[in-house]
Amino acid sequence: LHMGKTMKEDLTVVAKYINKLYPPEFNVFSIYAELYHNYFASQAKKSAESHLEDKDIYLLLSWVHNFYPKDMRKDHDLAMELDKVKLGSLLPSSLSKELENKYLDSEEVTVKNSLSRCLDKEIQRWKEDKEPEKLNGHFQSELLGIFVIQSIYSSQKRAEDISKAVGEELSQRLLRELPAFLRSYRDAFEDFKEKSKKHRYYKPILIANINNCCNFREYTEKYMAEKDNSKADILSTLADIENSGFDVLLQQLFAQLKPMYKKFTENKWDSSSEIMNEIIKTTSKHISDFQTLKDPFYHAIVEKIHARLVKEYIVRLLKRKVSLKTPAQQQTLAQHISKNAADLEAFCTSNGSQATWLNSALPKLAEIIRLQDLGAIKIEVATLAKTYPDIRKRHLEAFLHIKANLSRSELKSILGYLADTTASTQPRAPLFSNINVS
Repeated sequence: LHMGKTMKEDLTVVAKYINKLYPPEFNVFSIYAELYHNYFASQAKKSAESHLEDKDIYLLLSWVHNFYPKDMRKDHDLAMELDKVKLGSLLPSSLSKELENKYLDSEEVTVKNSLSRCLDKEIQRWKEDKEPEKLNGHFQSELLGIFVIQSIYSSQKRAEDISKAVGEELSQRLLRELPAFLRSYRDAFEDFKEKSKKHRYYKPILIANINNCCNFREYTEKYMAEKDNSKADILSTLADIENSGFDVLLQQLFAQLKPMYKKFTENKWDSSSEIMNEIIKTTSKHISDFQTLKDPFYHAIVEKIHARLVKEYIVRLLKRKVSLKTPAQQQTLAQHISKNAADLEAFCTSNGSQATWLNSALPKLAEIIRLQDLGAIKIEVATLAKTYPDIRKRHLEAFLHIKANLSRSELKSILGYLADTTASTQPRAPLFSNINVS
């Protein structure tokens, strides 16, 4: 700092006053600048070759790449004169590169250790069974959800302050560290999930950990190139954490719903409105607990619920428990299904489900039950198969058991039509492929 200040002030005096006292061919400013630069460079080299602490390496690199070439040599009073003098860098490129590598290695280890300590502290918090903090009504872990990203980001910014190249190199290194850290996080989360089910704040801690993934996702999407292999690795690990958390949060609800859905076929669909109301009431109680999830995850879990409610309903329709011989009976069942479908759609939509692709499944099945004309049934089947290309013959055959007035040849004709029209491409989100037909 003393040398830099002295050089800057002295050269300013030379540029303003001394330079004009000599003939131009004397190149007085150049001589002064070279002498000052050579001395400064020799001192910098001497420092670089001695044993330096990490903070000293950072400061010296800042002088080489930043303060000296930008703050001093681009000074308003000196820039024009210094541009005429080819002074070069404060350090030889080989020595500068050596310092950069030392700095990068040290910073990488520092951040890695910091992340490891952070995870250890977070695991300890889980064991203490305390309610997680809330931010804007959402459970979160400030330590993992915020501190980890801040550690990486601040380290990158410090490196960028040295030079763009150093910043980019450190970014690449740290982004390679992130997948390993997240895998350790996922393993710790799985361990907690299995061993701590009796904890008082078990669910809030699960929710906080799902919410943590939001910051990691945003950071990864913003700072990592699409073709970077680490990006896919990170997003896959985050999806594991999220889905694992969702599965546990939904276990109790789905277990409670299963016997309710059995009532549809046990009662021959006669009390279907009452059963659907019971299903909606039970589901509603659980959904209120999920309000502490951040919006993307809340919508995701509601859509999982929506898909499960529709799927379980279809499962009951495919159980071959009901066989109706008259059009009037089929008309009544179709009305029950349409009413249940409307109630289910209204409930899921009002609670934030954006899975609109699910909404036509039950009405289309109801329409197939209602229709009696063979050609009209085939058209409706074709429409169903286009909307849900993962439907297969075994699903349709089990479903058509309901229409007991179809002859064997009519049934074969409808099933053959499905085989001709079913798309070979996999659906964006599967529905029927998740349903096993016994």
